[in-house]
Amino acid sequence: MGKGSNVQKAQAARERNQKKIGKTDAERREASAKAAKDATAFMCGLCRQTFMVNAKPLMLYLHVTSRHEPGTDPVQCFPSLTGYDPNDPKGEKATAAAKAKAAPKKKKKNDVDDLASLLDVGLKTGKGKKKKK
Repeated sequence: MGKGSNVQKAQAARERNQKKIGKTDAERREASAKAAKDATAFMCGLCRQTFMVNAKPLMLYLHVTSRHEPGTDPVQCFPSLTGYDPNDPKGEKATAAAKAKAAPKKKKKNDVDDLASLLDVGLKTGKGKKKKK
């Protein structure tokens, strides 16, 4: 007699392959749920159109300007657009201004004062080697 029917052999082979792949049914369901959540991460408050999680603020802003009436507040559609500046989509101007405010200005030291202070300490200027006596 044989060791089983072809159906049993195929089912055993499927189970072996599933173990090699490493994902169980529960893991697949979790991954599917995460993908569905990511696909609807941003939803327009007016027209209910969804955007994926990787949608940039520029894309959301373009949706507001192209799909809705002129003068529509972008924050009304997408709360994440609070503080978004369409003239500076990457936020480079805002970060540069913040850095300029935060960084204290360094005073330029006068080279003459540095030289005088070195000479007062007893250090020599120049690159000469010390001579042995």
